[in-house]
Amino acid sequence: MLRRARPADLDAVMALERTIFVNDAWSADAMRRELGAPHTYYLVAVDDTRPEAVFGYAGLLAPPGSGQGDIQTIAVDEAHRGAGLGRALMHALIAEARRRRAAELFLEVRADNPVAQGLYESLGFTAIGVRRGYYQPDGVDAVTMRLDVPPAVTMPAETDGGRR
Repeated sequence: MLRRARPADLDAVMALERTIFVNDAWSADAMRRELGAPHTYYLVAVDDTRPEAVFGYAGLLAPPGSGQGDIQTIAVDEAHRGAGLGRALMHALIAEARRRRAAELFLEVRADNPVAQGLYESLGFTAIGVRRGYYQPDGVDAVTMRLDVPPAVTMPAETDGGRR
């Protein structure tokens, strides 16, 4: 289940952050500010039976009226990868960006992470540049990607063709 992140989720989010992003993890203070900022939207993935056990999270920065948004971060616990959770988190952030009337979304992804790049490309993001040595202290380049936020797709309700 995906739900809005709360301040009480900070410790669980930081445990994942430090495990997944060993050398370039955000600080707890930076993450605390992100979770509570007025123009951010953070989600956590939890088990319905244990809503305090966070196994994924993602964040969006999209100030109303700016027309743009940034995927700030996304992470999924290793045990839960490959089941579509990253895709679900990204779809939820894209939908929120649309609600906030963002026309385009941006993100940075490590140049040495082809799995993440493939996910973003499958969602319509395209590479627009490289930031040399962006990820420190490893000195790994970041690929900057952009998405034109697609319009919402509505489908007509299923009908039985007048039969009962």
